[in-house]
Amino acid sequence: MKRVNRKENKQERWQTKRAGGDFVDKLYAYRNLHAHALFSSLGRLVASRFSSAMTIVVLAIAISLSSGFYILVANLQQLAGNLEASNQISLFLKDEVSEARANKFADSIRKNPDIQDVKLITKEQALAEFQAYSGFSEAVKALKKNPLPAVIQVLPKNAFENEQALEVLLDDFKRTAEVDFAQMDMQWVKRLQSIMELARRGVTLLSLLLGIGVLFITANTIRLELHNRRDEVVIAKLVGATNGFICRPFLYSGFWIGFFSGVMAWFIVTIIMLFLKQSVENLSRLYDDSFHLLFLGFAETLSLLFISSVLGILGSWIVLHFQLRQLKPE
Repeated sequence: MKRVNRKENKQERWQTKRAGGDFVDKLYAYRNLHAHALFSSLGRLVASRFSSAMTIVVLAIAISLSSGFYILVANLQQLAGNLEASNQISLFLKDEVSEARANKFADSIRKNPDIQDVKLITKEQALAEFQAYSGFSEAVKALKKNPLPAVIQVLPKNAFENEQALEVLLDDFKRTAEVDFAQMDMQWVKRLQSIMELARRGVTLLSLLLGIGVLFITANTIRLELHNRRDEVVIAKLVGATNGFICRPFLYSGFWIGFFSGVMAWFIVTIIMLFLKQSVENLSRLYDDSFHLLFLGFAETLSLLFISSVLGILGSWIVLHFQLRQLKPE
């Protein structure tokens, strides 16, 4: 009985080892088939350099348009962030409010979690600024009393995201005992919010349209390649090749077309931004601003390459899905 059990155990171990070996062999074979399809499709693109380059350039221009508008909106958002100070709330305090009381009131405002920054301009500071920048310093000296009120400049957080919250905050300030007059250009905030929302939606729609265009161009390119290799596909079907086996090199061709189009689009956008960088920063310095032109970051570059590659694969799959059904051996 022990000998029989030993033989059975050996046989089970051998079968398990064989099954594991078969799985590993299948995995290696699967890897080799995909590697062969990947590099053979690249070789075919290199062999037809002119037509491949023409297709990639057209796709790259379409993708760079979408990416260019995206980075334009990103720079506009940065510029809007730098302009937040122009949307600050100015609180003109009553004349009887002392400097100590004004400081105490400013400290109470700073405790508000919705406030980003608070700056108190005393009567003396306001008068000094008026003398320095108005050009009426001699006339001001003739005044017996400082007519300018103390001012508290309040910068709310997320000034462009919640218009109703800004209005509520402004109304709260108007009702405080220390404030004589509170103002903020709400119309400017509304306009800027509308412009930024319109720009974001425009980029989304443009990207969608250009993405559809990339799909159709890639699909047409793969359709022409399938037509040129029709005899090869028919012979493969006659010997029993599956649609998955036949599709594999064409799908990798779509991947390479999309990937190289994404790489070229990145270079186009980067060159354009480098060309504009010096002029934009010179203009920014004239307005005493710290605006710096944004480029496509690492994560955005990866997203660009991923989306362009997926569009290439998807366009290839769509045309293959319909064309291979109609392509039957006679």
